[in-house]
Formats: sequence, structure tokens, C-alpha cells
Amino acid sequence: MSQNAYFVRSDHDRYLPTEHVSGAWNPSEQHFSPLGGLITHAIETHSEQRGLQLSRIGFDILGTLAMTECRIEVRTLRPGRTIELVEALVHIGDRTAVRARAWLLVAGDTSAVTGGASAPLPDPDGFGKQPLSSVWPGGYIASLDARQVRAPERGRGTAWISSDVDLVRDERVGPVASYVALVDTANGVAVRESPQEWMFPNVDLTVHLHRRPEGPWVGLDTTVAFGPTGLGLTSTVLHDLEGEVGRAEQSLTVRPL
Repeated sequence: MSQNAYFVRSDHDRYLPTEHVSGAWNPSEQHFSPLGGLITHAIETHSEQRGLQLSRIGFDILGTLAMTECRIEVRTLRPGRTIELVEALVHIGDRTAVRARAWLLVAGDTSAVTGGASAPLPDPDGFGKQPLSSVWPGGYIASLDARQVRAPERGRGTAWISSDVDLVRDERVGPVASYVALVDTANGVAVRESPQEWMFPNVDLTVHLHRRPEGPWVGLDTTVAFGPTGLGLTSTVLHDLEGEVGRAEQSLTVRPL
């Protein structure tokens, strides 16, 4: 396995971020996207013997994320044979930095009634690399292979994202956690206002899935809306190479620099 990773495990529940986690609003802080994948990995590892599948995961970001060791505490809030609710708390220093809750549901054969998803995005091989680092600083953005499906418009963007950086060094990570680790990029692929003039960081991220995504590509079909009183919303239809897999929503705090 590649030694190129976003995190290095330092204990059974502790992880050190590498330089690939930094940015994008402040390169001295963690970009949330890899940490969201790490939390998903911790939840899936906690529940892997249950045979359930992740349906929804919601993250509340409780403050800035220092580029220091974090500890992830996972517990089951609502156990069950077919439905389970799991919570994860991320502690950085002496405070709780992220609170996440995930619903895991029993798997079954529903192929006879599958339907309702939007059309697949065009294959990423048909598009050239267009680095996001021209707009956003930090090691996380620099680690990405980004390919715009169409020319971005104000508050509207469609892009494929992938990365050859492992989520956790020397550790096998499932496809859902690896996928979620790239989803928080959505707020940066459909820029509505210049980040040199306006701040619009997200305070949360909620991912709903109707199918297990498969990597290595994450398709983001994203729309960003700003309201008149400092509120914003980033809404994304999520894709893999086979088509739509779910939706993501991010609440934004919008303010001038």
C-alpha cells in the first residue's frame, strides 16, 4: 500500500494528519473532507460485524480543525438487527471538534424496484485535469485530480474528483469512507463569489446514499445559493462511474473578507 496518506494512525483511536490534509480556507488548519472520510472509516470499523450499510451520515463541524492529532470516539446510540444509529466524536486537544451521526440499515435485494436516479455523468477520461489549486490553497486541494465536466458558472459546477493519496497509511479502507473523504470538495467546485473577497465555509455536511458508491472517482454536480442575510447552501447530486449514488448538503456561513 502507498505510504502517501492523509492520516497516520498513532494509537487505536488516534490519528495524525499529514501535509495532504491542510487547507482550504487556512492552510494551517485541516480541510474537513479527509477528516469526514476518516470519521466514516471509524464508524464502519465500529459496526463492521453487524453486516449493515451506511445510509446517511451527518457531520457538525464545531470549530476550526487544528493540524494536530485527533482522537475519534465511536458509540452505538440505537442498536438493532436491521437499523442502527452510531455517533462519532472527534476530539482535538481539549475540545470536541466534530460530532457525527450515521444511520446504518440492513441490506436486502431490491433490484426489482431500482429506479429514480438521474442520468450518469460523462466519463472523466473525456476531460483534462483542471487543478483547483488556482483558486484554493492547501495540501488537500493540491492532492486532487479534478476534471470539470462543463465550464463552471457562478454558483454552478460539475466535476469529477479523485486522489491517489490513501486515507490512512498502511490501512485498508472501504469504498464508502474513501468516497466520503472527497465529498466536502463540493463547496469549492461551484464557486459563487471569489474566496479572496468572500468567506463561505460550511458548518456541516450531510450525505445521503441510496447505493454504495465505488471509487476511485467522485462525481459532484453542485449548486450553491446565497441568501440575503449571511446564509448559504451547497447542494450536490453525488455520482460514481455507474451513475447517481445520493445527495450531499452543506450549510454555509457567508461573510465578506
